[in-house]
Amino acid sequence: MATQDRGFASMDREKQREIARKGGIAAHEKGTAHEWNPAEAREAGRKGGIASHQKRADTAEATPAETPSEKEKKLDAFSYDW
Repeated sequence: MATQDRGFASMDREKQREIARKGGIAAHEKGTAHEWNPAEAREAGRKGGIASHQKRADTAEATPAETPSEKEKKLDAFSYDW
């Protein structure tokens, strides 16, 4: 059997859904399933939003803006480089 034919990720999507559904039902019946209340869901959404925007801010800071060369610094509106 090849490694591509093994494991949950290699299964058909419908088969994955069926297994996950059965697991969810069993967890609820057993009483171990987590059920979100509105406050927990709000907090999770807030944290996700902060993390998402933090990644964007970190990415923007990581790419430094181009600094003008010494030649460009010496030129102004009235100078020409002929």
